Amino acid sequence: MSTIPENLYYTEEHEWISVEGDVATIGITDFAQSSLGDIVFVELPDSETEFEDGDSFGVVESIKSVSDLYTPLSGTVLEKNEEVEDSPEKLNENAFGSWLVKLKMSDSSQVEKLLSAEKYKAFCETNS
Repeated sequence: MSTIPENLYYTEEHEWISVEGDVATIGITDFAQSSLGDIVFVELPDSETEFEDGDSFGVVESIKSVSDLYTPLSGTVLEKNEEVEDSPEKLNENAFGSWLVKLKMSDSSQVEKLLSAEKYKAFCETNS
């Protein structure tokens, strides 16, 4: 398994989250992109779209499968990464460097339920 950055939060759906103030940047992990294979299509929501924790906020399609993306936090989309929509292979090339959306959190206490790098690594080892 690749290195899991310590400065991020994670979900059991293999998403990473970077938090700065009330803004969460969300992406998929290296484990996710590796499991998906060659990513050929990404669909992301427009700015100002509101989501509740657990809502589907987009789709990632690979040559193997189509997977929904689920937001681990409630909030409003500030920005989507159009570069990833235009060039989905960037997720395969650098999953931790290719974010999907930036979300203004409506409840920053939800961050407490996310996994630390250590807990995410243990989850991956147990469920791989």
